Amino acid sequence: MPGEKILASKIALTYKDEIKEFLANLPPGTPAPLLVGLLATSDPAAESYANWTKKAFEEDGLRYEVRKIEEQHVEQALTECNEDPNVHGIIVYYPIFGLTPSYSGSSHDDYLRDSVSVQKDVEGLTFTYRTSLYKNVRYLTSSSSSKCVLPCTALSCVKILEHCGVYAKSPGVHNRLQGKTCTIINRSEIVGRPLAAMLANDGATVYSCDVDSIYKFEAGGLQRCEEGTTVQAVVEMSDVVVTGVPVKAYKLPTSWIAPNTVVVNVSSFKNVDADELLKIDGVKYVPMVGKVTVKMLERNLCRLYKQYHMGGKEKGEEDERDILIKQARDFAGIAALGVLSLVGLKLAGMWRHCRK
Repeated sequence: MPGEKILASKIALTYKDEIKEFLANLPPGTPAPLLVGLLATSDPAAESYANWTKKAFEEDGLRYEVRKIEEQHVEQALTECNEDPNVHGIIVYYPIFGLTPSYSGSSHDDYLRDSVSVQKDVEGLTFTYRTSLYKNVRYLTSSSSSKCVLPCTALSCVKILEHCGVYAKSPGVHNRLQGKTCTIINRSEIVGRPLAAMLANDGATVYSCDVDSIYKFEAGGLQRCEEGTTVQAVVEMSDVVVTGVPVKAYKLPTSWIAPNTVVVNVSSFKNVDADELLKIDGVKYVPMVGKVTVKMLERNLCRLYKQYHMGGKEKGEEDERDILIKQARDFAGIAALGVLSLVGLKLAGMWRHCRK
């Protein structure tokens, strides 16, 4: 049986209907959630993505606003969005400063990612969401009322794999990929690394391939593969292969792909020869993920809106306290939790008082 090409647009329809239902159930007179995109880069790919997102949001009845700003003003613009109760989600288009270091350590772009409010981070890239993902913590609050936000492109890959039947339909949350082997040829902090953690958290054995190394992810940890382990070797044993090489000339040899493998391309370039791939028995090939990624962005915005912007002041403050406690734990460790939580709560109270 020849391979099957599956279009992301078909998979995206399910989530389009989900967004439509969410908006239909909003109280009468309630405005749709607003996402603000901060565009401070001249990268044409970022501008194209911003325009594409705007078009998709308008088609689905959500509000989206692009704010073009100079890079020296991006931090101030981000602060204003964080504090504006009429803004329900924020997306910052990178790269802005590249590897330029920040005063607080790491790169300035990393600093900006960690400066987005947890209650408005539609991309799930802040420190709190990242550490929750790698620790397989699925809720931010003790009441389980606030589910963690996951990175959009990585999440789109998970939804695509669900559509392709890779995930078991059993009710177990943590083992629906038990017995599956996945290879991801990309280890970026935006796509490859979080996707590896997500698949491992669901029970898969994941091989994460980069230019100079291959790591094996399993639930709870990772280890570097033995010297001599090749991309070919791990691809040949995989049920799922995700390619994300941002190089036009790169092509994954189709001779490495086993029958019945699901192949997902997340690169803007075609990392595999589709004609040759589809000659392999039982292969399922998804050449692009963009339309599902945008739907995950919309879905994340609606989730944040429901969790933090619809429950009234009392609920919002309870969730804020829980999140501050979690941030204290993540940043300072269990030993310092008590002191930092009290300080955080005090500062939060002072901040709210100053806003009145």
